[in-house]
Amino acid sequence: MKLKHNIPTTTVTRDLNPLIEPTGNLYQSVVVIGKRARDLAEVEKQEISKKLSEFNHGIDNLEEVFENREQIEASRQFERMPKPIAMAIEEFLEGKIKFRTVNNEIVPEF
Repeated sequence: MKLKHNIPTTTVTRDLNPLIEPTGNLYQSVVVIGKRARDLAEVEKQEISKKLSEFNHGIDNLEEVFENREQIEASRQFERMPKPIAMAIEEFLEGKIKFRTVNNEIVPEF
């Protein structure tokens, strides 16, 4: 997964008005952002599981120390990435998340 350059990796204080504008309701906006964040987290989880599965050989030998370094570096790379909620907020504010209301329930369309 590539690193998004404009997404903060630390906590940011945000003005709520831009979050309210797309839906007209802060709570509906939070639902849309939350559902998108869950999807992004699932994709990230699959990617890191795939990457770390490359290191599961079940063989104990002297090369294990080297493999552990590679595994640690792969884990650190994912730790440096922005959190799924930060990515979802940025996508929402940029208008990249489409959603609709069905029976008074917000349904994101990714």
